[in-house]
Amino acid sequence: MKFTPPAYHRGRQERTTILGVVRLARRLVNITLDNLSDLPGRCRSCVFWELDPVAGEKAQETGGTDLEKEAWISDTLLEWGSCGKLIYVDGVPAGYVVFAPPAYVPRSVAFATSPISPDAVLLMTARLMPEFAGRGLGRVLVQAVAAEVARRGLRAIEAFGTHDPPSDKPGRPCVLPADYLLAVGFKTVRPHPHFPRLRLDLKTTATWREDVEYALERLVSSISSPALSR
Repeated sequence: MKFTPPAYHRGRQERTTILGVVRLARRLVNITLDNLSDLPGRCRSCVFWELDPVAGEKAQETGGTDLEKEAWISDTLLEWGSCGKLIYVDGVPAGYVVFAPPAYVPRSVAFATSPISPDAVLLMTARLMPEFAGRGLGRVLVQAVAAEVARRGLRAIEAFGTHDPPSDKPGRPCVLPADYLLAVGFKTVRPHPHFPRLRLDLKTTATWREDVEYALERLVSSISSPALSR
């Protein structure tokens, strides 16, 4: 019988059978207002990157973080284009990544090691659900990010890292561990005892995409820090 995906699964999918083993269907989409609710609970209302510190605290106090998150996604999509990727496995959200130019990320200027270079996109946050690790989903997500970065003519991906130990305390900065960024090929361009800025240059040769995909796949599929659960 021919497999026909239901309406909810429309999009890019893969489902094959090899020697009787069924590979689960994968669907990769841009993050939009329609699927924003499919992000993990705390991630849906996290506006750490989307607002400056003062506005972020105010949104937390008034309970308006959900609306602020939606507004940021909407404005960034309209003005710049895709700013995040979400991947499903058989209809279940399995992971996501969010990125944008520094001009669209108010929190980026609040770091002592700012600003992000004008030729780079900021890797804001990324997460792969633990139960989906080791299935190559990180590579799929990163391929999509790499394509976006290349199409916009940007030369690098930068990120703020943290040397602080993982913690699930409320309000913890949603920052990727610096050790992981260094391990996958990022280089420190502005050192700092807590929040260094790191950079991954994209090569101009035909091999740069493979290197970036491999490096960031390890990043999004290996980190299980609570910082990525926001």
